[in-house]
Formats: sequence, C-alpha cells, structure tokens
Amino acid sequence: MMQPIFDLIAGGIVGLVSGLTAGLLGVSPGGGLVVLSVLLLGVEQHVAQGISLIAQVPPTSLGGIRRYRDKGNRSPLRWIVLLGVGFVAGGLAGAYAAVGVSDKALQWTYVAYLAALDVMLVLRGNRSKSGSGDDTENKQVGTAALLIIGLAGGLASGFLGIGGGLAITVGLSAVLGVPQHQAQMVSLVMSLIPTTLPSAVVYWSQGFSASWLAIVGVIAGLWLGTDFGARLANRLDKTTLQRIVVIFVAAMALFMARKAIG
Repeated sequence: MMQPIFDLIAGGIVGLVSGLTAGLLGVSPGGGLVVLSVLLLGVEQHVAQGISLIAQVPPTSLGGIRRYRDKGNRSPLRWIVLLGVGFVAGGLAGAYAAVGVSDKALQWTYVAYLAALDVMLVLRGNRSKSGSGDDTENKQVGTAALLIIGLAGGLASGFLGIGGGLAITVGLSAVLGVPQHQAQMVSLVMSLIPTTLPSAVVYWSQGFSASWLAIVGVIAGLWLGTDFGARLANRLDKTTLQRIVVIFVAAMALFMARKAIG
C-alpha cells in the first residue's frame, strides 16, 4: 500500500524540481528527470530515461510558454518546423542506438554530452562580454543550422532520454547567437510537440519504464514547476540566466559522473 503512495509523491517531487529548472532555464526537463529519477525513485539508467521520455509527451510547458510570451518573446514557426523535423529523425536513431548500450556507457556519454554543452556556454558568455555576440530578437537563422540543432537535440533525447531541449537552448544561444530568453522560449515551445513520443515507444516496448503513478506524479509536478520557473526567469537578466545554466549543467554532469564511477 505504501509503495504506490511513495511512487506518486516521489514522482511529484521529481517533476516539480525538473519543471522548475525547465521553466527557469528554458530547457526541456529531461536532464533533471533522468538524474532525479535515478536519485529519488531508485531506478536504473534505462528506466530513468524511459520515464523522462514518457513524461515529456504531454504539453506540460504551456504555463511556462505563456509567461515568456507575456514578456514579448516569440518563437518563429519556421524555426519550430525545422527543429522538429531534425528532432524526430534524431530521436528515433538515438533511441534504437541506446537499447543495446550498457548503463555505464550511457552514464559516461551523458557526462561527456553535458560537459561539451557547458564549454559551449562558457565560450558564448566570453564572446558576449567582448561585444562580439549578435543578440538581436529578429536574428536570421539558416535552414541547415536549424535542422542540425534539431537533429542534435533529437539524438540526445533518444540516446540519453533527456528531451533534447538543453541542446536546442545551447545551440540557439551559444552557437547561433539567439538572445537567451528567446532561445529558452523556442525550447519550451518545442517541448509542446510530442517529439519524444517515438523514442518513448521504443523504451516502453523494451520494458524501460516505471509505475504509472510515478509517471502521473512526474507530469503533475512538471506542470506546476515549469510555470513557476518561467515566472522567475522573466525577472532575471540574460547574463544571470546563462550563469545559472552553466552551473546547472555542471552539477548534473558531476552527479552522473559520480554514479558512473560508483
């Protein structure tokens, strides 16, 4: 009797914290979901990634998107379409590739992926300070660049079960120079599209999932946390947000490295 209640409460905490970081940092909640599922639900890596992908199918970022729109941030439809095409293709490829990989290999890949993103963020911050950044709300972004970023996000989503929004936010802001708040808005809009569904089906069919009560708790927590996090993000300047993203990504990488070692 206690296990279902524990699953629901623990799932709610996992979703709430992950949603808070998603709304605040404009990333899909997958990174936090994977780490916290391992930590609080006590599941193994493949199951944590399955929980993450399944929980991101419902449109839990609606509240957060509304808060970003209230501050004038927009997400061009062309960007969403091209990112989405690349994301779905990459997600399927990544999910099938992950099925035959050991937990340990996934954990170390996760660490390397986060470390690479952190380096890109730091370099982007240095360019912005030197005045070489091109932060314009109406920045023109090429078709190939958007497809590649979508593909990278999809591969990360399918292979690591983290949603891919972090790759999209970092790719848009650190690589293409899109303003931080707008990049975060686009990432949240991308999470409205059930792009993780194909990958989630692959994981589910392989038995990599948890109880439905835990997943319900995660989804409810995501809904509340994302809205609150977006409210907080609108009160912070872009430099502060970039620094928080760097710290957040580094913390996740260190936690997973510890799990991989230990």
